[in-house]
Amino acid sequence: MRKLRKLIVCAVCAVLLLPAFGMKASAKDLDEIQNYEITVTVNDDATLTMDYRIDWLVLDSDSEGPLSWVTIGIPNDEYVDIEAVSDTIKSIRYDGSYGSYVRIDFDRDYYEDEVVSFEFIVVQDYMYQVDQNMEGETVYTFTPGWFDSLNVDRLAIRWSAENVLGVSPETSVDGSGYYLWETSLGKNERYSVQVTYSDDAYAFDYSKSYDDGGSYDYDYNDNSTGDFILGIIGMLFSVGVIAFIGWIFRTISRYASGSGFSSSSTQGKKITRTKVVYYPNCQGCGASRPEGADNCPYCGRSFIQSEETITEEDIPKEEKDLKNKTTDGTYAFASMPNTFMRVHVVPITIAAPRGGARPAGRSSGSSGRGGGSSHISRGGGCAHSSCACACACACACAGGGRAGCSAKDFYNTNLKLRYLESKKKNK
Repeated sequence: MRKLRKLIVCAVCAVLLLPAFGMKASAKDLDEIQNYEITVTVNDDATLTMDYRIDWLVLDSDSEGPLSWVTIGIPNDEYVDIEAVSDTIKSIRYDGSYGSYVRIDFDRDYYEDEVVSFEFIVVQDYMYQVDQNMEGETVYTFTPGWFDSLNVDRLAIRWSAENVLGVSPETSVDGSGYYLWETSLGKNERYSVQVTYSDDAYAFDYSKSYDDGGSYDYDYNDNSTGDFILGIIGMLFSVGVIAFIGWIFRTISRYASGSGFSSSSTQGKKITRTKVVYYPNCQGCGASRPEGADNCPYCGRSFIQSEETITEEDIPKEEKDLKNKTTDGTYAFASMPNTFMRVHVVPITIAAPRGGARPAGRSSGSSGRGGGSSHISRGGGCAHSSCACACACACACAGGGRAGCSAKDFYNTNLKLRYLESKKKNK
């Protein structure tokens, strides 16, 4: 009977999921980034002059119209200056509707197989962390935009080598005096670099540096009409599949009950206890671990140092409270910092032996875990976009068109928000 149930479930899922796979397979990329180059120079006041050069290929101008504008994410709203360099840009401005990004309108509409090459400069502040890895050293961490829906054939980051103590990943200096990193990005792939200076190399300001007391609020707003509709359809489809499978199980249960296949049984529960040890800080970007987080909200790296399945007998005697935890949840070890016990409870049916006696006992088992995602958007006759993010260690996202997210206050900019708002109104 169990085999019959499994076969029915597999068959139903295969039939019902075929349309979804077909829909996904038929999707066509709207655009492709042929070249995405960012040249960075550190100024005396520790701000960064960031020169963006992008070659954007239009693959499809029929589905949602030609390419007429884009929004390019910048690390945060602490920009000093934004200016267009190429003639292909008709207008450029900062827009914080969905985070921190630059809105660029092109000189004309661009159609399938056309490439629009554009260049602009952003002077960016609040980009470093003083004494991040070692006292006396200041680190810039930068993650150029990654894209949810398109590929980048070539990503190049060029960073002035003047006064640099070290870089990560290791790379060489090109003929013009810049460290050069080159790679390609698939959909939703990202790439980060770190550049280290001595604290006296430039006019670093502690008030503009990352602090443990800062805010980490993150607000993602997806205003993509198409993605929203597809999400609703997917949710309704999933609910329908679950309801249909449930109906099949109920039907099988009724049949088994009336056909002599049922057996005397009792309900019990299987408790799995997993001991999890976390790093206090992200091993990728150095950010402190927010309470309850398994993965870094900024770079996506796992905070988990180790995890192992344990039994009730493995819990130390001094941890009396943990021995009483028999419901789903994560509970801290009082005697061990950054150490928690994850409890997972699964109801099970215990079949009674033929004599009618019902066995009692305790069971344990293994458990697993999984890791968990500024934004460059495009506009045309009907707004359509690709998603990406420009970051300064913590991802400070921006958006527009059909998707967006608001910047994290990784550099404590909330401390002078009113001042900045009035300053930008006068720009």
